[in-house]
Amino acid sequence: MIRTEALDRLPVRTAVPALRRALDDRGVAVLCAPPGTGKTTLVPLVLAGLTGEGPVRRVVVAEPRRIAARAAARRMAWLLGEQPGGRIGFTVRGERVVGRDTVVEVVTTGVLLQRLQRDQELAGVDAVIIDECHERHLDADTVAAFLLDVREAIRPDLRLVAASATTDAEGWARLLGDAPVIEAQGVSHPVEVLWAPPARPVKPPHGMRVDPALLTHVAATVRRALGEREGDVLCFLPGVGEIGRVAGQLAGVDAEVLQGHGRAPAAVQDAVLAGSSGGRRVVLATSVAESSLTVPGVRVVVDSGLAREPRTDHARGLSALTTVRASQAAGRQRAGRAGREAPGAVYRCWDQAEDGRLARFPSPEIKVADLAAFALQAACWGDPDASSLALLDPPPAGAMGAAREVLEAIGAVDGGGRVTERGVRMSRLGLHPRLARALLDGAREAGARRAAEVVALLSEEPPREYGDDLAAALRTARRGQDGYAARWKQEVRRLSSSLGSGSPGTGKGGSDDAAVGLVAALAFPERVARARGDGAFLMASGTGAELRDSSRLRSAPWLAVAVADRPSHAASARVRLAAVIDESTALLAAGHLRVRGEEVRWVDGEVVARAVDRLGAVELAVRPLKQPDPGLVRGALVEGLRREGLGLLRWTRDSEQLRLRLAFLHRVLGSPWPDVSDGALLAETGAWLEPELSRARRRSDLGRIDGGQALRRLLPWATGEAVRLDELAPERIEVPSGSRIRVEYGGEQPVLAVKVQELFGMGETPRVAGVPVLVHLLSPAGRPAAVTADLASFWQEGYRAVRAELRGRYPKHPWPEDPATVPATRFTSARLKRQGS
Repeated sequence: MIRTEALDRLPVRTAVPALRRALDDRGVAVLCAPPGTGKTTLVPLVLAGLTGEGPVRRVVVAEPRRIAARAAARRMAWLLGEQPGGRIGFTVRGERVVGRDTVVEVVTTGVLLQRLQRDQELAGVDAVIIDECHERHLDADTVAAFLLDVREAIRPDLRLVAASATTDAEGWARLLGDAPVIEAQGVSHPVEVLWAPPARPVKPPHGMRVDPALLTHVAATVRRALGEREGDVLCFLPGVGEIGRVAGQLAGVDAEVLQGHGRAPAAVQDAVLAGSSGGRRVVLATSVAESSLTVPGVRVVVDSGLAREPRTDHARGLSALTTVRASQAAGRQRAGRAGREAPGAVYRCWDQAEDGRLARFPSPEIKVADLAAFALQAACWGDPDASSLALLDPPPAGAMGAAREVLEAIGAVDGGGRVTERGVRMSRLGLHPRLARALLDGAREAGARRAAEVVALLSEEPPREYGDDLAAALRTARRGQDGYAARWKQEVRRLSSSLGSGSPGTGKGGSDDAAVGLVAALAFPERVARARGDGAFLMASGTGAELRDSSRLRSAPWLAVAVADRPSHAASARVRLAAVIDESTALLAAGHLRVRGEEVRWVDGEVVARAVDRLGAVELAVRPLKQPDPGLVRGALVEGLRREGLGLLRWTRDSEQLRLRLAFLHRVLGSPWPDVSDGALLAETGAWLEPELSRARRRSDLGRIDGGQALRRLLPWATGEAVRLDELAPERIEVPSGSRIRVEYGGEQPVLAVKVQELFGMGETPRVAGVPVLVHLLSPAGRPAAVTADLASFWQEGYRAVRAELRGRYPKHPWPEDPATVPATRFTSARLKRQGS
């Protein structure tokens, strides 16, 4: 029996007529409705015609998470007075509850992606609702892009609704072709904000680590909230590990403590969503409770201010979730949970001044995540570079390039990026492409069942208490009775079934430990790592890796690293999950990274020539080369010049001065005078350092090359300008005393440093290449007395002051009142008289 009264109370009902009109007119719409308004439950029932309004249509609802998909289906079935599997059904990975009469099916976005790849028409489906699209999960963005392709090409009748819990809907409206935006007003009660920062500073999150002091403070804030407020408490934490630790610190509180997250057992999830049976409750939840689920009875929210987002270090081949500060939008969503049913309060575990510095919205997953799975989906869709897909944000070129390299290495795409038959099969396994490769190839080498067991471990990281040894974790999961073990066994059954009974390798033998290591290495070949001693390893990717002091894996010669993270301040990654392997397994799994050849490199200031057999960055065997390839030697010497500078060559003072003169002419006159900067010279070594460079074999040979002589090869001989070098940029200038004074070309202007008496009678400033020199006038002792670029003005205005200051200090030298009337000299007055007599 339909629960009409409950349906009528849902605030989104007022927006249904406008939504119907928009879909009738345009076929697309954006529905903005705050959490708790019924957009996830009433709207699908209305569009499917199950509330007595309009014809019966088949509707698919795509949710970002399994827990939300199950909860939405159960809620809709309850509203119709039914159980899931009747007119309302759901499908998530590993679980399908639908029947012949199912009209509304709730699926995860991942399931819908798989369905679209198999059946682009979505035969029999009249409307698709993409729920919680504001969260910007990559699967949801991809589903939307594929559905828009389907509408444009083959199913213009397919209705599409993007449902968002926030009012930031403009981008989605544009993406859907200026779709109408329908807004529903929620029934919200006032929520008091209480700022509850820790008394002492806590360390910011990095990687997966959260300062234990913050978790202790969150637990204390929950206790405070229970004492100050009525109703249930909903506490937001970034992950399952933090939920467990806070739950442990809440032992003894006068309330039932429940853990709400995607990995929780179904019975616990049901208890969270069912509401209180009498006593008070504390629900510790991840971001899943922000908008996807309604938790009845909550009057207080305690917000840790943290969330988890995917991050990928493409250079090191490391992908993982990382702890970040939750965005302002997430903070609003979380706070709103306290005002669903009555006035409430939110305790924010950070300072109010910090709030304005938080990001406005969470990072779109397409901008920060590993894109290998997305790239495979796009290739299967026929658009390998995703250039034709309608996406709110284009995928970063670097991340797509890295993803295509991975897919090509595992045989999922060919050299042109087109999907292979193997790639199509991988895409249908419901796994990351790396894990799909490990399952298919691992089944052949280690047996289908064991490959499925290991891949199931890798697809959902085991709890930390399982340890860092993947083989030991497998044994724990096999005998385990906890929630993780139950989910793991279900996933093993799914993966085994996907391989089929006739899968090659089903009967293979060998030890569990060897199978675990092989499958992990197949999944992450760049992370096979060889020991360097004292618990340190080097991965094939070139990244260092370290084990905990207490790890039993420290004595392993090789590891297949399954999970690692690298804190921003650390030189090496921390291994969180790995398996012992041997060298033959590493070579089998990562054979595409093996390179044999001659290596001639500049190492520690010298040319080192070796024959190297390497697996990525890991050197397997090395022997010195007696007669290395001359071209490789030359390249190593050029690398040495780049690293250590042109000072490796021999530079006399005249050579250095020549380079400065040429730099001056290039700056002032340009072509044909050469650019002699380090960058330009290193880019053109063949034009000025040959044949000496090709004859060189080691560092000392570079030191015998005369830099000045080599530079003269760059002079513009062909145009005849080279002969004007001494005219345009003379090395020395003759002054009235007869001295030839060196010109210094190192600054912005050429400098002529000369004693005052040697310039008597010179009325105009000397010029080089049309540029006046900067004259440094020196005392008889060679100390600076004045600086001028205008000698005429100096004699008229500056000389009098210099004369007054210096003639008492240097009485033996001439200091005439009018320097234009006496001959220039570099001698004392007495010597001048002797020479005159």
